[in-house]
Amino acid sequence: MIVFSFRQWLNRVLFIVLFVILLIVAVGGYRWLIGVVSPIHPHKEPRGAAVKVFVTDPASPEGNKTLDRLRWFYWYGE
Repeated sequence: MIVFSFRQWLNRVLFIVLFVILLIVAVGGYRWLIGVVSPIHPHKEPRGAAVKVFVTDPASPEGNKTLDRLRWFYWYGE
């Protein structure tokens, strides 16, 4: 025989609803805080007399030797 406790199920549903509400509040607060604290977008187009500088990568090694390619990878990360 299965006993159905309405009060126990109501407590479980109330807990889940409260958990979801607090989760939504926490995520919203986190997103708001990130928006307030985060610096300006680094890829935003500069204003005024600012100039964006680009660094070109050095040329890749001429040889196709495995050791040269491995050294190139560790030196330049490519």
